[in-house]
Amino acid sequence: MPDALPPLLRAYRVVSSAAAPLTALLAKQRIRQGKEDPARVGERRGIASRPRPDGPLIWLHGASVGEVLAAAALIERLRARGLQVLVTSGTVTSAAIVTKRFPPEVMHQFLPYDAPKYIARFLDHWQPSLALFIESDLWPNLILTAASRRLPMVLINGRMSQRSFPRWQRASRTIGALLGRFDICLAQSQIDAERFAALGAESVAVTGNLKWDVDAPPADDARLQRLLALTRGRQVVVAASTHPGEEEILLAAHKKLTAYFPRLLTVIVPRHPQRGEAVARLVTAAGLQVALRSHEDLPGARVGVYIADTMGELGLFYRLAPIVFMGGSLVEHGGQNPIEPAKLGSAIVHGPHVFNFTDVYAALDRAGGAHQAGGEAELVQQLGRLLHDAAARQASIVAAEQVVRQLGGALERTLSALQPYLLQLRLEQGGADA
Repeated sequence: MPDALPPLLRAYRVVSSAAAPLTALLAKQRIRQGKEDPARVGERRGIASRPRPDGPLIWLHGASVGEVLAAAALIERLRARGLQVLVTSGTVTSAAIVTKRFPPEVMHQFLPYDAPKYIARFLDHWQPSLALFIESDLWPNLILTAASRRLPMVLINGRMSQRSFPRWQRASRTIGALLGRFDICLAQSQIDAERFAALGAESVAVTGNLKWDVDAPPADDARLQRLLALTRGRQVVVAASTHPGEEEILLAAHKKLTAYFPRLLTVIVPRHPQRGEAVARLVTAAGLQVALRSHEDLPGARVGVYIADTMGELGLFYRLAPIVFMGGSLVEHGGQNPIEPAKLGSAIVHGPHVFNFTDVYAALDRAGGAHQAGGEAELVQQLGRLLHDAAARQASIVAAEQVVRQLGGALERTLSALQPYLLQLRLEQGGADA
């Protein structure tokens, strides 16, 4: 473990400690923006809202929805071994997903703001036996304080994007002091592993991407059958997890495509459901008929664009449409996870900005399971081809499903790497029960 902290980390600890009182103002602002749950804002100061259960406790932390869902199968396997699991994250949407997708025994808390006293309060209460950090959400005080308590820490599904790597290289001592405190970093790919090692991780292994092994999201069958009946005979395209700046391009593409497919229905699922009303205004301004799912509207025959501004229904809409555009990729967000629609029989179209999932999209693109569109004109071309050519569409669906099957296995490799820690927990539990 590194000894002296680099100057930047020492300064961060001083500033974050002094700034702790200001987090009350930050919390109020975030509540107004809908980014905090006012009933649970105490968790942000390390005040637990649930008692700690007896026995060994595994703590998993992921930044938001994608990271939490990536660990879903791992959480289920840990629970099957009789282990208690605490999940922390930083967003309201991820908290809702934990409630929706996991049994009540899987506990969720919002991650405390990264001030030393809040982190200490959090760790004092929960006293985790093992900490698993998902992908790359690395908070300095959290890591340093946990390491000082000799808490075993493992980075799982580790990712270091092409965009982040050069930035961290410029602060190599700082990131090295954090990565060096992990027992082991389990990387998604060989490239990720090499980047972690170059930045100071002392032990690195390649286990693959857990997202390949995540179960497809569920769907309410009655709701699905109703939507299938309402859209029978229409071409349907789903634009999933869209971000600001993309809806305008999608609406322009929709209008051009309706010249060839007059009954086309485009379903837009905003990444942040609270944007539904704003997206609907864009649709109206474009001269198109719109309906919002949050208003309990349905996509009637005259509706050209359906805004699915609800939580936890992507599985429903992936099953509805044979063609899915993955958002966050026409703007420089880095793309959203395409594995779920690939598992549910969709041909996938995406923009050029997919640096959050470089390896995933590269594998799908090479196999013909996904197709890149550089902008509006190419988006119209790619969607139009898949809408018109059923054989090409089916070939793309089959190719995507094959890639998903071939690249799975990260869950078993991750569990194998964690086995020494899980065995130690079992021994401790057995000793406590004796």
